[in-house]
Amino acid sequence: MDSPLYAPWRMDYIRSLEKPAESGCFLCKAGCAADEPQQRAGLCLWLTPLSVVLMNRYPYTNGHLLICPRRHIAELEELTEAEALDLQTQTAAAVRLLKTAVAAQGFNIGINLGRCAGAGVPGHLHQHVVPRWAGDVNFLAVVGQTRLVPQALEQLYTELLACIKQQIK
Repeated sequence: MDSPLYAPWRMDYIRSLEKPAESGCFLCKAGCAADEPQQRAGLCLWLTPLSVVLMNRYPYTNGHLLICPRRHIAELEELTEAEALDLQTQTAAAVRLLKTAVAAQGFNIGINLGRCAGAGVPGHLHQHVVPRWAGDVNFLAVVGQTRLVPQALEQLYTELLACIKQQIK
């Protein structure tokens, strides 16, 4: 008999598709997080004056991060040079963090521009950083329409913050 795989976070995502969009952009909210409890609630790992780095609440895999400009813009060509540089600088910092925190061996990094290209939040430009490992064929997403994420978001959030603090020392 086959054993079931449980993905309890998935139901929140499915239900969110049925609801009208909540007021405000969650990426902008993460960029305005004033204190640690607000940052934790938004899964925000760090902020710069121009960018936000946060965990994806509905990840493709463990450690899936999002990097976005703090300014609410939709198009890549709307970035200033400083915003574009900071976006890439924070992406490199996210890669370093994930190599340490989850022993990632490779990465998929990309931006989906427009709903037809797969953008789930087409109004606020953001870049995905998805860690990968040798032998990770991710067949569940293709065959079973299920994602297997081996760690709870809150647990990983705490571990990523600990790694960030260690890297700062």
